[in-house]
Amino acid sequence: MPLIEYLDKGASLGRGAPCLIAGDASLSYGQVQDLSWEVARALARSGVQAGDKVAILSANDPIAFACVFGISRRAAVWCPVNPRNEASENRELLDLFDCTCLIFQSAFAPLVEQIAAQLPKLRVLVCLDEDRGEIPSFARWLSSSAGDEAAVGVAPDDVAMIVGTGGTTGRPKGVVLTGRNLETMSALTLMGYPFEGRPVYLALAPLTHAAGVLCFPVLALGGQVVVMPRPDLTEFLVLIERHRVTHTFLPPTLIYMLLAHEDVARTDLGSLQCFWYGAAPISAARLEEAIGVFGPVMAQLFGQTEAPMMISMMPPRDHFLPDGSIARHRLSSAGRPAPLVTVAVMNGEGRVLGPGGTRRDRRAQLARDGGVLQEPGGDLGGLEIRVAPHRGHRVPRRGRLSLPCRPGEGHDHLGWVQRVLGRGRAGGHGTSRRPGLCRGGVAGRQMGRARHGRAATSTRRHGVGG
Repeated sequence: MPLIEYLDKGASLGRGAPCLIAGDASLSYGQVQDLSWEVARALARSGVQAGDKVAILSANDPIAFACVFGISRRAAVWCPVNPRNEASENRELLDLFDCTCLIFQSAFAPLVEQIAAQLPKLRVLVCLDEDRGEIPSFARWLSSSAGDEAAVGVAPDDVAMIVGTGGTTGRPKGVVLTGRNLETMSALTLMGYPFEGRPVYLALAPLTHAAGVLCFPVLALGGQVVVMPRPDLTEFLVLIERHRVTHTFLPPTLIYMLLAHEDVARTDLGSLQCFWYGAAPISAARLEEAIGVFGPVMAQLFGQTEAPMMISMMPPRDHFLPDGSIARHRLSSAGRPAPLVTVAVMNGEGRVLGPGGTRRDRRAQLARDGGVLQEPGGDLGGLEIRVAPHRGHRVPRRGRLSLPCRPGEGHDHLGWVQRVLGRGRAGGHGTSRRPGLCRGGVAGRQMGRARHGRAATSTRRHGVGG
């Protein structure tokens, strides 16, 4: 399912319904659809072809996010750029991704001026919010493309998105995700978490990360995405009440700050159905406090950029026992493997291990058939990455993960997986931050036919229950 089809699906439920909201401005599904056609035509006029890479460098912004659907309609590839990265890191990623077009906010013009001359393949620059001489404003760029042919057919296994993982342990890498990867992620989200009626999703976290891909299942249901341009917890609480928000996502550190906020006790939170948390471990005590404040809506998710959510999940109901009391023994868990995802522990030869294991198995080895971009000779930081053959008895085509062996029981059996994947921190979207950028290497796979960024982690332990 190409990215544009999430928008078109939502529009089929009512073009006049609100789609993207920021402040007092609101774009309907019909307006975002029309804008996607304008962007696709402008890309065509600028020489952007199917499969070309188009980067967006912006803070959270509804127009910037609407451009994603124009990129998809043109069958180009969306490359979200994290504005918090160093200039050198973004230059490196744009060069690695072979980006030909960059759409950016004027706030980041100094960064663009610093790196553009070092990117010979970058031939189209567009500023979202002002005209900058030779660099056209978004409005001028669109106005020059009326009537041009734009739409290109997109197949489910075409590349939809290339994501930089970050670089906390070294240089970042780029992960190639297909439409089928993101469709599987969206299906897992809709299968695993509560959605009643048309959802209203509040996006405070960066749309370049997990908060962005969570928009797609919301749009498929004809829901609203309320975009916050900058983090502001006071405004966050106001927006929950004003828009009757049903779904949102925050990392644990912001949840802790929210719990201490003076306005939280007098805010009407009754509309919430699902309050996702992830990207880092959460204190069990603070999670129990959050359940008391926000209600029975807390929902855990863990994934990686290479394995877009969800490797594991703990929906709101799993935080409780059958009698309705809080399941305290689960609050420090990393949840259960998501539907359609199998989690397995293997050694370096690709053999599934039972409980226990030897010291020589205590290392992470990844093997798969493509999907992560790497410069030739990239440093892998001591990790052994082996590209799996398309056929073979021990090493499967779509990737296996071997990790240390002694997990706990029940819900806790994924806790050790997320600690290893994050090298001491819980694995969130984009937290498998291996040094180097390598073609071939992910932590697992989603079941199904996604070829490039196949996600996930096969963990099925012998003798371990749910």
